[in-house]
Amino acid sequence: MANAILTGLMLGGMYALTAMGLTLQYGVARIMNLSYGEFLIAAAFASHWLFTGWALSPFVGLAFVVPAAFIVNLVIYKVLLTPLVRRAKTRDALEVDSILATFGLTFIVQGSMLSLFGGAYYSYSFLAYPVNFLGEIVAANRLAALSIAIVIGITLYLALTKTRAGTAVRAVAVDPVAAQLVAIDVPRTSALTFALGGALVAAAGVLVSTFLTFNASSGVVFTMKALIIVVMGGVGNILGCLVAGLLLGVSEALVSAFVDPGLTLAVNFALFLIVLLVKPAGLFGRATR
Repeated sequence: MANAILTGLMLGGMYALTAMGLTLQYGVARIMNLSYGEFLIAAAFASHWLFTGWALSPFVGLAFVVPAAFIVNLVIYKVLLTPLVRRAKTRDALEVDSILATFGLTFIVQGSMLSLFGGAYYSYSFLAYPVNFLGEIVAANRLAALSIAIVIGITLYLALTKTRAGTAVRAVAVDPVAAQLVAIDVPRTSALTFALGGALVAAAGVLVSTFLTFNASSGVVFTMKALIIVVMGGVGNILGCLVAGLLLGVSEALVSAFVDPGLTLAVNFALFLIVLLVKPAGLFGRATR
């Protein structure tokens, strides 16, 4: 039981980091990014290439992959999504347009990765040895990845709650029209927040690649779980992402250990439905009128 819970907490921490970028993109820029998981896999491939081709540690590779992902997502927002933002009359209309646009982007990114890497599964051996943690044996790569994810999550939370830029981001998420009245540049804030979300999912991709196998078609699984966590936790709420991610991770680990590993996806959706029935706006979301 203790080992299953510890494994679930480690898995949930990675889920939370994966979903944090999407909750920023959707909560602030109001872009429902269905290609989100594809960028996680692209970052995983980049980490694999840096490690196998250049013998560069994945944790050092973060310094290259994350800024590159930020720039790529900023360009995508400026070129592909800005025209949608300008023509959308309401935020609801923007959500619909962004779903269609990013759905098409999913196939572009996935097709590019398939042409480059094929459909085979990839992995690499990094810190692949057991260590004793809190009296339980865990994989060193998972523990190291979780430690970095915790640092990233705490840094993001403090940046959003303790800085002027973070206050501006939260203001745009709550009411972009009112934010303009206090001299906040809403288009610029939305663009930078979308790019930050892309950088976060790239960081998650690098960390996940250290202990999971992946292929060019794996992105849809991460997109689905990120969407579940964002809705469960409350759109735009970083703390909600953490709690929802941990709930999913622990429930998956317990079901896998004591029931049947094949039921992990079923328990995800069951937990998702239960939360929505009790709190339709999510665990930390606020119902709108």
